[in-house]
Amino acid sequence: MQEDISTIFENDPAARSWFEVVFTYSGLHALWAHRVAHHLYKNHWYTIARVISQWSRFMTGIEIHPGAVIGRRFFIDHGMGVIIGETCEIGDDVVLYQGVTLGGTGKEKGKRHPTIGSNVVIASGAKVLGSFLVGDNSRIGSNAVVLSEVPPNSTVVGIPGRIVKRDGVRVGRLDHNNLPDPVIDMFRQLQQQIDDLKLEVETIKQTSGGSQDHGA
Repeated sequence: MQEDISTIFENDPAARSWFEVVFTYSGLHALWAHRVAHHLYKNHWYTIARVISQWSRFMTGIEIHPGAVIGRRFFIDHGMGVIIGETCEIGDDVVLYQGVTLGGTGKEKGKRHPTIGSNVVIASGAKVLGSFLVGDNSRIGSNAVVLSEVPPNSTVVGIPGRIVKRDGVRVGRLDHNNLPDPVIDMFRQLQQQIDDLKLEVETIKQTSGGSQDHGA
């Protein structure tokens, strides 16, 4: 529990005191409730475990299935609308922001939710759907929809999620609002091509006009 509280101070500059963290941080409450529910779930007390998880969902706005496996120093910032599925596995030092879904894609049996590696940051509104691995040290951008495996040390943005780089520089851990946008980059490239074509047309017009004047 002490490590959980220390993790919040490391990740949230707004945290002022232990008292405030213990009594007002919904992500921490959801994590502690999950630990109780997960212990009961592993011992086949499924209904009681689900009751605890649903009570936690009602109180915190965060839904964590009691079957999910969560590593150490896990941090949910704000947390409203976060959903973590039954067969989801989460490594150490993972950060989730509000509105994140770690879910499945259908009614398949067995492992149907993602496995999140260690030191991963998943930004607001992102959806990671399906049974695949998100590698260590990866970053998922805001509102991205990730449907396939993500290699370690990657940054993913867009719908569907695409792996991108920012000048080869690793994106800072909490710098999830400053990720590259491949759609905007594409529009910029198109605009540059249009500008180049306009310049070429103007050059041709001036050349043609000068040739006609010279002929006259």
